[in-house]
Amino acid sequence: MRDVLVVGGGVAGLAASIFTARADMDTLVIDGGERSSSEGRTGSGDSGGSILERNASLENYPGFPHGVDARLYLRMAREQAKTAGAEFEHGRVTGVGRIDPDDLEAGFRVETERGEPFGTRRLIAASWPDSEYITPLDVGREQRGSKYVIHVDRVGRTAVDGVYAAGRVAGEPHQAIVAAGHGAKVALAAIQDSGAPFYHDWVAPEGYFTGRDRQIPPACEEIDDEERRKRDERARETVLERFADPLEDEPTMHPSVEEG
Repeated sequence: MRDVLVVGGGVAGLAASIFTARADMDTLVIDGGERSSSEGRTGSGDSGGSILERNASLENYPGFPHGVDARLYLRMAREQAKTAGAEFEHGRVTGVGRIDPDDLEAGFRVETERGEPFGTRRLIAASWPDSEYITPLDVGREQRGSKYVIHVDRVGRTAVDGVYAAGRVAGEPHQAIVAAGHGAKVALAAIQDSGAPFYHDWVAPEGYFTGRDRQIPPACEEIDDEERRKRDERARETVLERFADPLEDEPTMHPSVEEG
């Protein structure tokens, strides 16, 4: 039984999993994207992976003045989620239902085409464009063109307690920065609803809280200058290593173009 199960390994799902895992919630991400020989590749959009794989370059994302390789960004976001403690399963979700219809606290049973189902207390739907798997829960969907979006409140809660939706499937714009922000926002709602102790994602300098006779909030920490420099060095080394050479992965094309 997981605390949180995220359906979809795109931007919204990865952002959500980073936050829930960092809040010490047992987090599993099920990513249905096709795999390639390159570690970290999530696959093309209509095959279940992130549609961001189609981008030639990811633009308008703060922190990258001249853009960034979209596949590299996804790989690093996935690495960050794993570092936070999230686990990943490759597969496609085919259905979701309550474990016990008479016990709303029993959680949900998540079926995949690979076989054994998963149990979870909370579910975050972050896959696009296929959301048929969630229809047994009657969360409420609305057709927009050829796709469906899930009805949510301002923080991503659906009509079913314990079920959330993030990113494009929740009707958000398809820009990557919006999807990432919404995924984080939805995760914070799930964290709050779970009762997990969580304040924010700060790492504060030594004395920031204790120097004011305040307790260090949950999920925060104070570090001295030596530790700060050590973490800064590790962060710079990681970025330099990841950006040292260009990825060989090419953008995936829209299926209709490939078929043509």
